[in-house]
Amino acid sequence: MRRFTLTLVALALGFLNGVCLAEEEGWKTLFNGKDLTGWKVNENKDSVYVEDGHLVTHGHADHVFYVGTGDGSEIYKNFHFQAEAKTGPKANSGIYFHTRYLDEGWPDRGYEVQVNNTHGDPKKTGGLYNVQDNFEAVAKDGTWFKYDVIVKGNHIVVKIDGKTISDYTEPDDLDRPDRQLSKGLFAFQAHDPGSKVSFRNIKAKRLD
Repeated sequence: MRRFTLTLVALALGFLNGVCLAEEEGWKTLFNGKDLTGWKVNENKDSVYVEDGHLVTHGHADHVFYVGTGDGSEIYKNFHFQAEAKTGPKANSGIYFHTRYLDEGWPDRGYEVQVNNTHGDPKKTGGLYNVQDNFEAVAKDGTWFKYDVIVKGNHIVVKIDGKTISDYTEPDDLDRPDRQLSKGLFAFQAHDPGSKVSFRNIKAKRLD
């Protein structure tokens, strides 16, 4: 009994130590796995929902933005964003950063990183959409894969399961207001009724 008790104590201390380390590292959980608290869906409310603890985009074109509590802490400039994604067959979605909330239409600011393994669009997962595209599938439908997006200054790195897919440095003299680094919100895309994509373990860490 004593050995069992000591084991439980050790496990508890290890768990608490892990939590403390995570907090020290500055990670902030953006999705609670229960509901869309902190997130705002724009035009098609039914296209984004929570299922089995995952944030799901599935339905007519729509976007869901991380707006937090609206106190400014939802705005990110230099950051490390991380999430896990799982695509259904022929599914398409996207992850936006440095964007802004719009009541309707496609986000008109920031960058989009593609989430697409078998959809007809030739631009595949891990690419910076229309900036530095990737045309080779690097993940599989029906399997969770890890997405890392790191932005520091004018440098963007996108990794899938630890492998760098995009490594882009924005030119200092770039004049492209609709797709240019600045600061802003994160968002997920619901692309079409045939595309179902799930996200979990969504978090971000500031690198300022």
